[in-house]
Amino acid sequence: MKYAVIDIGSNSVRLLIQSDGKTLYKGLNSTRLGEGIAFNSRLLPAAMERTALAIKEFKEKALALGVDEVYAFATAAVRSALNRAEFLSTVKRLTGMEIDVLSGEAEASVGLTGALGNADGGIIDIGGGSTEFTMRINNAVAYSKSIDLGAVRLYDLCGRDKELLNQTIQNNIIQFKKVNCAVPVYGIGGTATSLAALALGLKTYDGQKIQDFVLQKTQLQTLSDRLFETSVEELMKISCLTPSRAQIIAGGALLLLRLMEYFQLSAITISEKDNLEGYLIQRGLQ
Repeated sequence: MKYAVIDIGSNSVRLLIQSDGKTLYKGLNSTRLGEGIAFNSRLLPAAMERTALAIKEFKEKALALGVDEVYAFATAAVRSALNRAEFLSTVKRLTGMEIDVLSGEAEASVGLTGALGNADGGIIDIGGGSTEFTMRINNAVAYSKSIDLGAVRLYDLCGRDKELLNQTIQNNIIQFKKVNCAVPVYGIGGTATSLAALALGLKTYDGQKIQDFVLQKTQLQTLSDRLFETSVEELMKISCLTPSRAQIIAGGALLLLRLMEYFQLSAITISEKDNLEGYLIQRGLQ
């Protein structure tokens, strides 16, 4: 059996196709569904339209590749939108698909499963509209929290104003409990993997090189400073970054850096496997 799952995020729509637990295809389309979410509790019509079309294209691609079942889930941008029913109806009309809208806790759970399987450890998942921190110890979730702050929301609120970003980040991450991270902590999601690609100096994005890359806090500090010193126009020329990521990556880097400081992490391991893989595992399809 071949299975496909589509992740409808605040910044990107992603597709994973697997068979017997092996990845056959991964694709991404940055539609910025969560555009303006910091100021507007409704999804914008243009963002909904381009995202729904991207979902339709991904479903058609999956079926053309012989997939038996296609699943789709949505995260922060959809779950927090007042007009989410309108978006879900549009997707249903275009694709025939029912979208599983994950709570923050469910999003954290599938991310943890995707990155770690059943092993002990923690994850930091910086998305577009939210950030999750989850930790499993002795095969049980010891702590899990989702906050409404992500790379897209930060950009909406602060642009690339470093002082304002720092203030906003510090005011929000105190929602997390200062837990003792006695297990390995992994970074998942587009912010973490993009930072790994930049730290590795990749010309093109390579998931195999990113998987299990250890990003040191000192390395991230240097990278964060460099991102703020580089214009968005210059960042858009970097081939391992998507154009929409170029706008939000500096704020995302600063958020990850402040979280590492907050949880007293000297390094974080980057995982290419995340909620896409975790969603299939939790449905018993791997």
